[in-house]
Parts: sequence; structure tokens; C-alpha cells
Amino acid sequence: MERILKAYIYEAVEVEKAGLKVNLKKTTAFIIPEEFQKKLNEIPALKTAFKALTPGRQRGYMLYFSAPKQSKTRESRVEKCMQQILKGKGLNDR
Repeated sequence: MERILKAYIYEAVEVEKAGLKVNLKKTTAFIIPEEFQKKLNEIPALKTAFKALTPGRQRGYMLYFSAPKQSKTRESRVEKCMQQILKGKGLNDR
């Protein structure tokens, strides 16, 4: 095991010396569901609070809101999460 670890370390040193860079994947902007966009337009405080969230928390909410196929379910999810967004918390924060 020690040999393998040393090989990885030497390889990492060589990569660093060569100045190689990792190409990071570009994240695409997420699509805001119509039901949530409607609430953002109606409630300016909600829009401000949502923009203040970290990108990861925003993405979590967008994935959660856009998952259901029925509009009624998406609306229900938006309604349930509005207070948490206004408090500045993420989807799984308590």
C-alpha cells in the first residue's frame, strides 16, 4: 500500500511541476419553474431572500420545485418552502 501511495504522491508532484490544470465543468443556469417565478414576481422579499442564498441552495430548491410533473404539486412545494427561503435556509436546513 505504501508503494501505491508514494506513486500517487510523485505523480501529483509531477503534475504540479508541469503546471497542468483541471478543466472544470461549467454549470448551466437552472430553469426557474413557472410557479416559483410567479411567486418571485408577487413577493419582492422572496426574490431578495432567494438571491441571497448560496448557488448550491438555489440549485437545490430549483431541482426540488421542478421535479414534479403536475403544476399543482410544484405550487404546493413552492408554498411549503417559502418561509424557509425567507429565513435564508436551504432545502434541508432546519
